[in-house]
Amino acid sequence: MIEPGMGAYKPLLTSSILLLLAAFIDWMDGAVARLMRAESEFGFTFDSLSDAVTFGVAPSVLMLKSLSLERGTPLSIFAVMGAMLFSICGILRLVRFNVIKAQEKKQSEKAPKKSKHFTGLPIPAAALAVVGTNLLFAYPRFEEWIQISEPIQTIIMASLSIILGYFMISRFKFPSAKFLHIRVHSFHLVFFVVLFAFFLLYGLLYFFPYTLFVTTWLYILLAWTLVLIRMIAGKKSKTLEDFEPDDED
Repeated sequence: MIEPGMGAYKPLLTSSILLLLAAFIDWMDGAVARLMRAESEFGFTFDSLSDAVTFGVAPSVLMLKSLSLERGTPLSIFAVMGAMLFSICGILRLVRFNVIKAQEKKQSEKAPKKSKHFTGLPIPAAALAVVGTNLLFAYPRFEEWIQISEPIQTIIMASLSIILGYFMISRFKFPSAKFLHIRVHSFHLVFFVVLFAFFLLYGLLYFFPYTLFVTTWLYILLAWTLVLIRMIAGKKSKTLEDFEPDDED
């Protein structure tokens, strides 16, 4: 018997908006805490636990709920395996991040140097990539344009979950917002920022599934491209040396 999935666009849309809002609040929470010097061990731990549920578990549950799969079939097992690996890798990434931060705090009395890059794919980006892809498949306009059968959707979603899970626990570097700091004339900077914000806001209001999907995957593809260029250049080259993967512990 086939279990009824959500299969509806509106629940996925609502979940995607809430997830995007959670990612923004998560970023603001850390920024405000550092600005007010109100960081604490309790807040740090609670923030990680919240991220594990919001960005690690929720996307996997949404993916499985949006599919109608017969229990016990190879396809359903593959989907569950992809969802579980995504959640486990996301939690492992958070644990590794906490351990590294604790070690840095013990080694230095001063605040640790802020890096321009993340080691491993940030879990909010991975979560938005999974949910954004899932939302796009359920988008009525996209379904009218491209017809993708549910078995193919399941294979794509499960495969992406496994791939993104791997990159979350990998040692590859992913750029943070500080990496995008470019020294240009203030007028040009303001102009391009306002222009980008306008198109981004317009896209989120009227073409939310497309905008979420494209924006998230552009970030991931940019990081993959920079890492690939660094790997081709080799360790002896100074080309994008900041994107040299960290050594294994």
